[in-house]
Amino acid sequence: MEFITEPGKQPHPDCSTLILPALSIGNVGQLAVDLLVSSTRAERIGYLDDPYTLPCVGNDAYGPIPSGDLALPLEAYQSPANAMTLVQQRSPVVKGMMVEYAKNLAEFAAASGKKHVVVLSSLEFSRWQKIDMSSGLQIYYLSSSNTDGTDDFCAKLGWRRLQDYDPTQRTWNYLSSLAQGSTMHDSTLPFEDEPEEEDYCASLPFAALFSCLKAKGLKVTCILCYCSEGDNMADSFELAEAASKLLQLKPDNFIGGDDGKWCIPFSWKTVYGPPPDLSMF
Repeated sequence: MEFITEPGKQPHPDCSTLILPALSIGNVGQLAVDLLVSSTRAERIGYLDDPYTLPCVGNDAYGPIPSGDLALPLEAYQSPANAMTLVQQRSPVVKGMMVEYAKNLAEFAAASGKKHVVVLSSLEFSRWQKIDMSSGLQIYYLSSSNTDGTDDFCAKLGWRRLQDYDPTQRTWNYLSSLAQGSTMHDSTLPFEDEPEEEDYCASLPFAALFSCLKAKGLKVTCILCYCSEGDNMADSFELAEAASKLLQLKPDNFIGGDDGKWCIPFSWKTVYGPPPDLSMF
C-alpha cells in the first residue's frame, strides 16, 4: 500500500488517532466517516493506492461547488483540531484478499505513527434479533485493550462488548494466526465446511482489520451497530456520535448544518433521488 500526499500537504504529527470504516451491510461505517469528515471540515491530505481495492472514481463528495477534485477508492483526511486522521474507503476489496488488505492498512497505520485506530462497521440486524432485543438498539464494541475484547471506558459509555468475540474460537484464532504471519495446515481451515453460526462476525471485514491492527501492537476499538439494508443514514448518525464520544471530540470543533452538530455531506442530497411527487397519492 502506497500513500501519495496532495501537493503542498503533509500529515500532521498530532493526528495520532485513525478512524476508518469496515465495509459491511448498509455501508454504515462509510456513511459515518462521511459525517465526521464533513462536520470537522477535515482536509484531504492524500490517497492510498492498494492492489486489493477495486478501482473507482467519482465527484467530490463534500463540496457543493465543483472544484475539479475527484473521489478515489481510498482517501486520507486529517483534522488537527481533533487530533485525528480519517480514511474513507469507497470501493470493495477484491474477493478473498481481505486479510492481505488489512495487513497493508495495518502497516500504513503503524508506519505513520498512529496510536489508536477506531474501526466503524455494522452487523446484520437479523442476528441481533436472535441475540438480545430487551434493551433496544445500541452500540456494541470490540477492543484490543484486554484479551477478552473488553474496555473500561467503552463500558462506562454504556456499550456492550460484542458477544460473538472469543479469541479461542476456531475462526477468530485462525484469523489471529494469519495476522501474525503464521501458516496453518489446510486441515485447520475453518472455511472448508459450511460456516457455523459462531463464524459470522469473524468472517466480516472489521474482524480482519481488528486482528491485523492488533498484531501490529496498535490499540484498536471497533464500534458496531446492527442494521438492515435500506436508508441507513440514521444508523450512521449513531455510529458517528459513538466515535465522537469515544474520542471525546469537542463540539466546538464541529461545523454543524441547519440541524445542529452534524453537517450533512453534499453527496447525500441525491442518494435516493428527488422526493416523490405527492400528487400521485
